[in-house]
Amino acid sequence: MKKQWNEKRYHSLDYELKTVFGEKLYKISLDAGMTCPNRDGTIGTRGCIFCSQGGSGDFASDRALSITGQIEKGKAQTASKYKGNGYIAYFQAYTNTYAPPERLRAVYQEAASHPDIRVLSIATRPDCLDKEVLDILTEFNRIKPVWIELGLQTIHEKTAQLIRRGYELPVFEASVRALRLRRIPVIVHTILGLPGEDPDMFLDTVRYLNTMDIQGVKFQLLHVLKHTDLAKLYEKEPFWLPAMEEYIEIIGQALCLLRPDITVHRLTGDGPKSLLIAPEWSGNKRQVLNRLNQYLKQQDLWQGKDFHYDINI
Repeated sequence: MKKQWNEKRYHSLDYELKTVFGEKLYKISLDAGMTCPNRDGTIGTRGCIFCSQGGSGDFASDRALSITGQIEKGKAQTASKYKGNGYIAYFQAYTNTYAPPERLRAVYQEAASHPDIRVLSIATRPDCLDKEVLDILTEFNRIKPVWIELGLQTIHEKTAQLIRRGYELPVFEASVRALRLRRIPVIVHTILGLPGEDPDMFLDTVRYLNTMDIQGVKFQLLHVLKHTDLAKLYEKEPFWLPAMEEYIEIIGQALCLLRPDITVHRLTGDGPKSLLIAPEWSGNKRQVLNRLNQYLKQQDLWQGKDFHYDINI
């Protein structure tokens, strides 16, 4: 059955926020000064092959500032284009549950105490969610909504090993179950264009997510960034990356397959222009999104069009 989410043909984050909070909330990216087990030697030292030195937080604020200082700076930077009163504190850089409990409590408390922060959105790894961390997240979820973003990227183990993800799929599944037992929403990050993967493999990941008790998804185009091991691989053996029209068509297929209740937090992304090697067209995020929305209307596509309601979660 066809469903419209306001003017868009998918369950957008804007739609969800206006439904739940009555207004759009602006996301402020934060750097809490953490690291990652894939960098500090616990499971590796070089990170995932696509990860920049900023730990996927290249648009986050300066970690030298306090969390409050970063929030205020983010508000000032967005004042010209956002006239609302609510913000999402997005702990983006590195692994944001990977610190001693007292450190986690301190940074979460500082964000949650800010009067303009309505949601804590925390990016992390499924293998960094032990019971003590889950208890802390549950504690803060009673104060203000907490969202957990898990970097899955792909369900295919061969690819996971190539990109040095550092954990196997059952770890992800166990973490989702543990979070949902505590009624904490889960957002899953996926990447289209990983080396060795074709569009069908990406769509397999989307089909898999339909079977999981998740509340949000991010579709990300693979960016080849300078100073990463992925850049070295791409220079040595260039692999397939979609052209813009290919990307739009594949994301259109993914949306049609996606369970309609899952909120789409991202449909593309733009790597830092100073670091971006490929694909160059991804640097114009607004153009990509406009073209995608046009494509969905022209082809009469919508989220869930090809989803079958025979999956028990």
